[in-house]
Amino acid sequence: MADESQQRAVNTAFAPPPPLWKHFTRENLDKLDKIKAEASKGEDGRPNKKKHWTSAELRALELPSELRYLVPPGMPEGQYSVFGELQTLSTTLPSLQEQGIEQLYPEPSTDAEQDSSQPSPPLNHAYYLLKISKSLLLNFLEFVGILSVAPEQFEAKVEDLRNLFINAHHLLNLYRPHQARESLIMMMEEQLKHSQEEINQMDKVKAEVEGVLEQLQAEGLSAARSNNDSDQAKALKEKADAHSRLIWELLDQED
Repeated sequence: MADESQQRAVNTAFAPPPPLWKHFTRENLDKLDKIKAEASKGEDGRPNKKKHWTSAELRALELPSELRYLVPPGMPEGQYSVFGELQTLSTTLPSLQEQGIEQLYPEPSTDAEQDSSQPSPPLNHAYYLLKISKSLLLNFLEFVGILSVAPEQFEAKVEDLRNLFINAHHLLNLYRPHQARESLIMMMEEQLKHSQEEINQMDKVKAEVEGVLEQLQAEGLSAARSNNDSDQAKALKEKADAHSRLIWELLDQED
């Protein structure tokens, strides 16, 4: 009885959170951290704080029952349940025929079915989406007319509207791989643009630094040159003073 009530709670549109949330307390999180620290100790007895624990490694530890809910589950295989509904991991979009639904647009022919001399044009999704949209408007007007004249005959028109919506949705889902590829291209182009801007900024800073270094080098050379010039002038002055003293001494001796 308890299992049935729990299953009904899971299948509701606004399902309550699972009861395992009660185990996510600060006390349990601290206990799990201590267990991971003990399990990650090396030969020196020190815990490896940089170790990244995977879900499989955590599940391999001998954890108490109240701590097992803190370990993320492993990757599902094949199918998994969400609010009581089974979901598949397959990325292949099932066809409408496989789902037992009437397909209102032609199926694109494969290479084996095509004549190599006269290849068939590709399926124009936008054209059939436009046709389905117009059919939806027309069928909705007919549905409103039926409700005003014979409301008991609404089922057939509702089924037509449902089939049109499913076909339009399926056509849009055929574009999902292209959307994912284009989104990835845009993201990579944005990253490339950002990296290029960073490189340009680094080149600009490099040029500014090189300019400052060249300026400092030029100032250093000019300072050294000025020092050399002052040393040469001082030496010449000393020589001139020595010559003038020698001349005065010779003049004194003649007197």
